[in-house]
Amino acid sequence: IDGRNWTRAREYFVQIRDNYPQSEYRAEARLQIGDTYEGEGSAESYVRALEEFQDFLSLYPTHPRAGYAQYKLGMVHFHQMGRAERDQTETSSAIAEFEAFLARFPSDHELVPQVLEGLRGARDRLGTHDFQVGVYYYSHANYAGAIARFRQLLEEDPEFTELDGVYFYLASSLADTTQVSEAIPYFARVLDEFPESEFAELSALRLTELEAGAQP
Repeated sequence: IDGRNWTRAREYFVQIRDNYPQSEYRAEARLQIGDTYEGEGSAESYVRALEEFQDFLSLYPTHPRAGYAQYKLGMVHFHQMGRAERDQTETSSAIAEFEAFLARFPSDHELVPQVLEGLRGARDRLGTHDFQVGVYYYSHANYAGAIARFRQLLEEDPEFTELDGVYFYLASSLADTTQVSEAIPYFARVLDEFPESEFAELSALRLTELEAGAQP
């Protein structure tokens, strides 16, 4: 394992799994088999890794290392996440597995920090996908579609790491459909919460224009 010789390592772990049913190392060997498949990093090996970790959870649901197997299910999907502009099926699967970990294991489990980090990364990837779709709608003057997409993103992931862009384009979409009273607070949030944002200057300009136009 340490030398990344996945095939050779797996041969030994398989021997333990298949030939030593009473061994105290048998459960751990199953996990390590999954790790070797994950380490190979191919589409086929990821499928095998998922099978190994799922089998472990089925066979040893109360084992002290069950949390590791659940975490690894999330990570195998995480490794396969597509770029933000591509299909996000693997991203959704990673989120589901990480959330399953948090629902099943105690909050003081040693792997919680890694699970939360993976979950944040997966949610950001999915959020970036939705954000890009919203920007595409906005750029093609489909303001209703953009507004719906940005609002959905804010509702589903209020901790998204690029909220400044979401606020800006949501405000712009609202402003361009004359929903000025709803647009102003979002431009203001860009300035208040993200003063160094790339959208700060444009938000300030739009905010000034809208507030001036709103004067009686």
